[in-house]
Order: sequence, then structure tokens, then C-alpha cells
Amino acid sequence: MFYFGVDYYPEQWPEERWPEDARLMAGAGFNVVRLAEFAWARLEPQAGRYDFDWLDRAIAILAGQGMRVVLGTPTASPPPWLMTGQPELFRVREDGRRVTYGNRREYCPNHPLYHDYTRGIVTSMATHYGAHPAVIGWQIDNEFGDRCYCPVCAHAFQQWLRSRYQSLDELNQQWGTMFWSHRYGDWAEIPVPLTTGGSPNPGLALDFYRFVSDSYVAYQQMQIDILRRHCPGHFITHNFMGFKYDRLNYYDLARNLDLVAWDNYQRMQWQMQAEVDPSQGALAADTMRGLKRQNFWVMEQQAGPGGWEIVSVPPRPGELRLWAYQSIAHGADAILFFRWRTARFGTEQYWHGLLDHDGRPSRRYEEIKRMGAEIKRAGGHIYGATVRPAVALLLSYDARFAFQIQQNNPQFYYPDHLHQLYRAFYQRHVPLDVAAPAADLSAYRLVLAPALHLVSETVADNLSRFVQAGGVLVLTSRSGVKDEANAVVNRPLPGLLAELSGVEVDEYVSLAAESRNGLEFLLPELATAHPPEATIWCDVLKPNGATVVARYTRDYYAGKPAITLNQFGQGKVVYIGTLGNGPIYETLAGWLLSLAGVRRLLAAAAGVEVTERWQGERRLLFVLNHGEREQEVTLDSRYVSLLDDAAGTAPVEGTVTVPPRDVLVLERV
Repeated sequence: MFYFGVDYYPEQWPEERWPEDARLMAGAGFNVVRLAEFAWARLEPQAGRYDFDWLDRAIAILAGQGMRVVLGTPTASPPPWLMTGQPELFRVREDGRRVTYGNRREYCPNHPLYHDYTRGIVTSMATHYGAHPAVIGWQIDNEFGDRCYCPVCAHAFQQWLRSRYQSLDELNQQWGTMFWSHRYGDWAEIPVPLTTGGSPNPGLALDFYRFVSDSYVAYQQMQIDILRRHCPGHFITHNFMGFKYDRLNYYDLARNLDLVAWDNYQRMQWQMQAEVDPSQGALAADTMRGLKRQNFWVMEQQAGPGGWEIVSVPPRPGELRLWAYQSIAHGADAILFFRWRTARFGTEQYWHGLLDHDGRPSRRYEEIKRMGAEIKRAGGHIYGATVRPAVALLLSYDARFAFQIQQNNPQFYYPDHLHQLYRAFYQRHVPLDVAAPAADLSAYRLVLAPALHLVSETVADNLSRFVQAGGVLVLTSRSGVKDEANAVVNRPLPGLLAELSGVEVDEYVSLAAESRNGLEFLLPELATAHPPEATIWCDVLKPNGATVVARYTRDYYAGKPAITLNQFGQGKVVYIGTLGNGPIYETLAGWLLSLAGVRRLLAAAAGVEVTERWQGERRLLFVLNHGEREQEVTLDSRYVSLLDDAAGTAPVEGTVTVPPRDVLVLERV
């Protein structure tokens, strides 16, 4: 069953309004509602005194209109009675200062007392709603992720290190603590990397980031265990924050959940952009699908302009529906809009919902009501259909953390680097998976491994098996530089990947912001009168069996190799020695697809997105026009439109017209 719904906060509105809200939700085609993830103070008004009567009434009203319910455990926003007078429960920031009450996610994820109160509220909710016929699942907490540097976490970090390294001698060796005389003689001597201590040992900092991630995984697991015990028939999830969030290892956080859910906002208050790059939403969705390599839910799909202190640029007519269908095109089996009604009080007064402050249906409501009717017709065809890419992009959270600690070049930002490479293939209408470096890669023909900074023997062997079996691997500079302890390898770069790539880095050059170098492509299929320029970083390469694809044209390393191609086993490895910018990857993308034998789905104009899902052998084609003008697209087969409300719709083939900010969902016949 495809779930289509909304996030609702009945505790924030008069109870006499609830039936009208439920009626309007049903009118929009909604069949699911998320409730209670910020309602701890109402659910437990005093320590140990629980009140579920109001929530029971709200659920009954919603269920009467055909709604199912996902409940949130309310631990992201503790009540004042818990936090007042107990400052040790608050997180400590990386500058050593404790946060204070007034927002959300202020808590330390390792504090035993906070864990006790968490067990209390979660157990009480689980026992009360475990057999409720309207409740189908749980969202744990809300958007995990802030790092805590408090004394409780410092002690827990030391215990985590003891478990990881077993001995101080091993830790000292791995971190290289003889540098600056930092050799530790007792576990209690090891600090957390506060900014007051200056630039930390990279090994210590990386392990601390791993520890914080593991702390949230453990805190989540505590809640999972309670819910599994009392609610065995319900699914359990958490609302992740897409591709750009970089404080936790999302692969680890997703592992023991039944499914991944995430929050999808295309226009945010702090960006204020006039235009939206649709490849960002696509990459975020593909990343979320890749965490468990399965379809996902969108627990918060943008419903209007966002805003706390600033009101963001509003979505244009059609964009909310278009963005929701983009999520579906990339693997969503449920869409819930955030939020139902725009709050009159509190920090999120300007984070708009489908209804405005006055509670009347808006243009946005009518747009989503149209989509609700479409989902009622098409949802059964879409639900469970899978995405099957032949190309994978490797996302390493160890690399992400390492680049947070040492950026290498002030112009370099690891997520942007991945996005630039992803976008080059997205623009060619080639579906991608996002995968972990150690994941099974046998389903892919082409694997992109940008800036794979930390490489273990396990990952190196995994990539080697993929290439030997006939795959095409793409590496970029700053790959293979570090070991698992975040120490630079004691061998020529790219370290464990040097033999695989058939090349060594003879020298590397970190470029100033205004610096550029030219590239000359030696292969006829890549030669162009206006080749892209090298920026940010240049690896000066020494081939050891690899063929030179491009060379630099300026500065003291003019004529030296910049990009190489190596045959390894049955496959090939391309090493791109400059981080460069988008045009480099756009130039190379078509050639790389040809090397790997991967074809794009359809030809389409810029601003049109084409992707697909598969239901067994049934192919669903999604064509999304993100632009301001109608576009024509030539289909590759005969299809029927799943969104058309006309009974017995005639098949469509040949050239079709897609209006601006509109979408086609087609099933091949």
C-alpha cells in the first residue's frame, strides 16, 4: 500500500478543530499521519505521570477518516521539568560551552539519567499503543546528530577507545602520539577534541567523530529494543536528513531500522535561492535509498516556504507536487508532507504547511489534493517497484569526517565534489545508486569513488574484485591517502589503490583560489577546442602501466599526466588527478559510460529528469520537467500514463509534451 499523508500536531490546536482537520486530510487523499514526536511535555506532564487520553482522542478522529498513524518517540525535545535544575543533561558544544534550554536536541546522548527518562516515556507509549489498530509504525526521536563534548561523553569516549584498541600502546602507535609529545600513559588522559585545544591529532578527532556516531546508534538501539518488545507488528524508522547531513555515519544508523525515512526540503530558509538544482534532491533520495539498499519513506516532504527567523523563497505552483514525485521516482514508497497547518506559535511560525496560519486550505493544499487523487489511482502500480542502476557512487563517512578535520584546500568540500560528479551522470539521465565503499558492487558496471581518502585493506580488496570481474572504476585525487587511523600511508599515493590504478602520484599541488591549469585530452573522443580547466588540486601523475588520457598544459608540471586509464584484470580504472570542477566530469561522463557499456534512459533537454523503477519486469518511467517551459521528450517504447484520470487511457508513444513543473509517470506496455 502506498502511504500518502502529512505530519500533524493536534496538541498545538484546539480540540474542536481536530475533526475539521481530519476531514480535510481525507479530502486531500491522505491515509497516514505522523504524530507526537514533539509532544513529550503533553504526554508526560510530570515525571512518571503519563497522559495519553488526548492522543487517543486525536487518533480516533483521524482513524475515523481512514488514517493510519506513525508515532514519534518524543525524545528530541525534552520537557522543562526534566531539564530544569539538571544542567549536566545538556550537550556541551565543541567550544566547551553547554547549550541551554530553548530549542530542541539539547540533550547529551550518553547521559544515564536521560537514558532512564527515555526508557520511561518510550516504554509507556509502546505498551499503550502496541496493539492499537490504527498505529502502524514508529519514528525514533527526530533528526539525530549534534556532537556532545561533555564529561560524560569524554569518559564514554575513553571506554570506547579501550574497546577499539585494547591497549594504549596500540592506540599510541596508530595515532602517532609521539608527535608533539602526546603519548598517553592512561586512558583517562585522552581528551575530547574541543576547539579550545586547537587543531587536534587527526586520529583522535576521527575516532571521536566515530564515537559520537556510535553513541547515537546505541541510543537509538535502546529505543528499538523497547519498541520491538512491545510492538512486534510495527515498523521502526528514523527521519534522516538526506545527503548533506554529515555528523553521523548514516549507514550505521540505518542498519537496525526496518526502513529509512528522511526529510526532503528543496528550498531552505538559509539558502534563499531563486532556483533549485533538482540534482540535489535526486542525490539526497539516492543516498537515502542506498543506506539499506531498499525503498524508503519521506517523513517530511516540503509543504511550503520554510523559515524560522527568515522566510524562504516560496515554492512555485507545481513544485511541491513535482518534488514529491521526484522522491517517488527515486524509490519512495510513502510521502508525508511537513506540516499540516502553519504554526501560530514557537520558533517555526514561518515554516509553512499545507494550510496557512488561519487554517484555511491554500493553493498548496489544492496542489497536493490533486496529487492525492493521482496516488489513489497509481500508488498500487508504484509501491514496491525498485530502482536498478548500473552505476554506483561511493559515499564514505570516514572520508567525510576526515575532510571535516583537515579540509586539504579551502575550496574543497567533499559533499560538493560528490555532487559535481553525480550531476554529470544525472544530466545524462543515468540512474545511480549511492553505496558504501565495502558494499557488494557486483550489480554495477561503473563505480565512481570520488576522493576515497581513507582506504582499508577490505575496501581495496572490494574494489579490486569489482575491476577484475570487468567493472570500470573511477578514482579522483586525494584517494588512498590515509589509513583507518587517519594517518598518511607509508607508500606512494594513491596508497593501497596504486597497483589497481596503474599510477603513482609523483607530486601534488594545492591551488590558490584564483589559480587554474589547462588540460589537453589525448583521446580523440575527448578532444575539444575548449577543454575544461583544472582547479583546486592537481596530482602530477607517474604512470606504471596506465595510459595517459589528459595532461596539464601550464606551470612547472606542464606536459605531465593529469588523467589516466589502466587495464586491470577484465576491467578498467580511470584516475582523475584533479579535483577540478563540474565541467571536467561533464566532459568525461559520456566517455566513462561508453567504457562501461551503460546507456542513458532517454534523450531529453536540460531541466528534464528521466528515471525509472521496476515492478518485476514491468518498467515505470518517470519524466519530470523542472523547467519553466514545456518540453518534448521522445519515448523509446509504448506506455500508458498512470496519472491520467481518463478510464482506459490509450497508449502513448513517440514524442510527448511535458508542461512546465509537471511530471509523467508511464508504464511500459
